Amino acid sequence: MDTIIISPELPPNDVLLLRNLAEDIKQYQEKRTGPSDKDAVTTPGQEAVDGALGHGAPSSRDEQDLARMRALNDPEHQEFEPSIFCSVDFRDLSSRLHPVVYQYILMPYIKWAQSIARHPSDVIMVTHLIIYFTTSVPSAIWLFYHFTYVHGVIHAAMQFYYVGTYTLMMHQHIHAGGVLRKQSWVHLFDVIFPYITDPLMGHTFNSYYYHHVKHHHVEGNGPDDLSSTVRYQRDNIWHFLHYVGRFYFFVWLDLPLYFFRKDRLTFALKTAFWELSSYAMLLTLFRLNSRPAFFVFLLPFMLLRLGLMIGNWGQHALVDADEPDSDYRSSITLIDVPSNRFCFNDGYHTSHHLNPLRHWREHPVHFLANKQTYSAEHALVFHNIDYLEITFRLLIHDYEHLARCMVPIGEKQIAMTIEQRAALLKRCTRRFTEEEIKEKFGAPVKLASKTK
Repeated sequence: MDTIIISPELPPNDVLLLRNLAEDIKQYQEKRTGPSDKDAVTTPGQEAVDGALGHGAPSSRDEQDLARMRALNDPEHQEFEPSIFCSVDFRDLSSRLHPVVYQYILMPYIKWAQSIARHPSDVIMVTHLIIYFTTSVPSAIWLFYHFTYVHGVIHAAMQFYYVGTYTLMMHQHIHAGGVLRKQSWVHLFDVIFPYITDPLMGHTFNSYYYHHVKHHHVEGNGPDDLSSTVRYQRDNIWHFLHYVGRFYFFVWLDLPLYFFRKDRLTFALKTAFWELSSYAMLLTLFRLNSRPAFFVFLLPFMLLRLGLMIGNWGQHALVDADEPDSDYRSSITLIDVPSNRFCFNDGYHTSHHLNPLRHWREHPVHFLANKQTYSAEHALVFHNIDYLEITFRLLIHDYEHLARCMVPIGEKQIAMTIEQRAALLKRCTRRFTEEEIKEKFGAPVKLASKTK
């Protein structure tokens, strides 16, 4: 019996989606064994739903859930809810804030922020920019003016707390060409602010854009992807350390050489320039004033690069042996709080690879609208776990925990026992030989089509 844990901290559309999938599971199991309520469990603060998934045309329940999801995202609908803060939904703010604060501070702020945000739903982008420019930036400046170790440690801890949300905000920025409206001073600020805040969060100038948009999404975890996992045994600690180490120490060289091999000389030169310029800036600041430079720039830089590769390993560790070039089978979907509430629906990685330009709020809608396709493609869906924990569980070979975090979709997955799901996941971590890579990825026509 599958138990789907629906955390009360999940975003509203994630709750709708998980309940929908859990009801599918329940209907399938009742069809096989007859209705039963004895295994349903509800615990304080969490809702446990037992169930599994079937096939067929979208049900009226699917259509109703889709309508509710779309209403939450549609600025013209009366049920539309903009995203204001990561930690709380708009629907809960009226009960948490004093009526005066809600009516005369929050609502005017939302109206103003919507006038400069790229999307009416993205007030949260403006909120976070205000947070970073009123905390991170002045704190960094003050450390160079008057350094203390206590302040340095607090500043580093603050940046560590910020970095996940900031990085995924920049993820939206690099794919959409900004997060603010394309008008006058707003667009100018949208272009300039990353050059101020990126180094404070550990990013080098423009490298995220070139590595992620112009390289990773072109190659799609294929053999020419510098962050590809296919040549690694993805539950082996030594392979993982090699993977992280190569990026950590050699991306400054590997990425320009990649563009050079692909006859994209301009990208190669730009990548080398921005990466080496960032290193030169870090070295110069460290030589001028080593202590604040370490806490403000070097420590975030070292931690971010480690976090990026741990996360990417989790995103692409489970690769289908038969169709490793399928976006459905080389990436996964997570319905969890850290990825989706605090990191702009980063858990919907399959949806993102299918359409990198899809707005972050549309990922759950896309999944539910295409649930039958995800099922037919044997896509992997998990809940109550994030990418970092997936990497950790793989490296300690805890496949049973991963299997229990699966949300089975389609009759084939639902019919599996926990042991069979664990075996399935283990098979998805096997490294590909060069002969297999040539067979699965080597067709010139296929490579050409993926780079368009």
